[in-house]
Amino acid sequence: MQHPLRLTLATATAAALTGGLLTLATATPAAAAPAKFTDDFNGDGYHDLVTAAPMATVGGAKYAGAVVVNYGSASGISADRSAVISQNTSGIPGTAEQEDEFGRALASGDLNNDGYADLVVGTEQEDVDGDTDSGTVVVVWGSKDGLSGGLTVADPAAAAGAEWGQSLAVGDFGGDGKADLAIGSTAKDIWIHEGGFTKASGAASTQKLTTDLQAGIIYGAQHLASGDVNGDGTADLVVSGQYHPDDWTYDDGTLIYLGSASGLTFQKFLKNESHRLAAVGDLNADGYADVVTSAPPGTVREGDGGSVSAYLGSASGVRTSPQTTITQDSEGVPGADEPEDWFGDSFSVGDVNGDGYADVAVGALYEKVGDVHQTGSVTVLRGSATGLTGTGSQAFSQATEGVPGTAEANDFFGTAVRLSDLNGDGKADLSVGAPGENDANGAVWNLRGASSGVTTTGALSFGPSAVGVPTVDYPRLGFSLLR
Repeated sequence: MQHPLRLTLATATAAALTGGLLTLATATPAAAAPAKFTDDFNGDGYHDLVTAAPMATVGGAKYAGAVVVNYGSASGISADRSAVISQNTSGIPGTAEQEDEFGRALASGDLNNDGYADLVVGTEQEDVDGDTDSGTVVVVWGSKDGLSGGLTVADPAAAAGAEWGQSLAVGDFGGDGKADLAIGSTAKDIWIHEGGFTKASGAASTQKLTTDLQAGIIYGAQHLASGDVNGDGTADLVVSGQYHPDDWTYDDGTLIYLGSASGLTFQKFLKNESHRLAAVGDLNADGYADVVTSAPPGTVREGDGGSVSAYLGSASGVRTSPQTTITQDSEGVPGADEPEDWFGDSFSVGDVNGDGYADVAVGALYEKVGDVHQTGSVTVLRGSATGLTGTGSQAFSQATEGVPGTAEANDFFGTAVRLSDLNGDGKADLSVGAPGENDANGAVWNLRGASSGVTTTGALSFGPSAVGVPTVDYPRLGFSLLR
């Protein structure tokens, strides 16, 4: 089943976002030591949040795109502690151009092993050397002052329509203690840029991982994720795409590649009818990362509004059968299972209550709330000793008491979700993007984690103008979040 079209792009004439919105000073690198967190860009010991506004106008170029980083602290995030980065920001390679959509894909990790996480930004619509939609990838370096400066990661097989950088993942796939960068495109090959990055020359070496993915427009590796599913201390690669092992068959689902010193090796394919997304986390606290996938409406049964499934990790890798499949009709899950909700179109894994079990935030961007159509909602499912469960689930929308804003048609609250501990209290906070908010200007919400689960106490939200992205040509802040 085809995913429905995203929000229709709107046009307007207004002042454009100026180049170089914020220039950060370059810091002297810290002593060589890996960053504590893969998303701590200033090395202060707190996770940071990155939000994309891929339709932002930059330097007069419509839909050039920009990303916003909100730095974590003991009090969490705020609009005041933020920076905007685009291809017109000083030190960032390239130039903001119309329809580049800088920030459509995001990943992070300490690529140069200097103690600061680095941000990887995919710009799949970038035209390179005359090749339309060839795509580009930029690493933005972390420092004690935050993100500044960057390096382009070249496509070894550049071609028109390749959409290089449509998917990204960072992980130590070789087990050598150095972070590697995996990059997907519309081709069947995934390129692994191996650890030992430097600011001057990039990766130490590059290897091609040839997969059985269907290649071509909108195909290839649609999403990448990393995690240690077999507990051997080496990151494994999780690939979402359309599996095409021969000339006659193809299925949507998730491919698992196990990392090792000798390279990535295919373990298995999980058929789940979705080629768009997967996430990794230890749902049952057994020391093996588990894989969460989703399926579009009508997959579990006729009329269902989407589902998520959990596949448990083990010493031999990911298990073939799902531990559970959950819809909005599952026991303990709030709400009702309605066609076209698209429950599971976005999700993120993290421990919201500090009990040691990873939980899963699930977006349903087309959810109807009351009589309001396509306003969107987010459900938080719990991890447990047996894995993912609907018991104890929570649901949030802009109609939930304590959540800022008002549930309005076409807000698409839950288009993007992120679970990450932004205030260092050991409990993951829930961040939510709604790119349709305020006529497609977009907005982001942050709800704190607590021992009882996600709470609306202290909840905050902000739109593009609060963080330095002018509301010009509908930037759609919150279209994606760093997962």
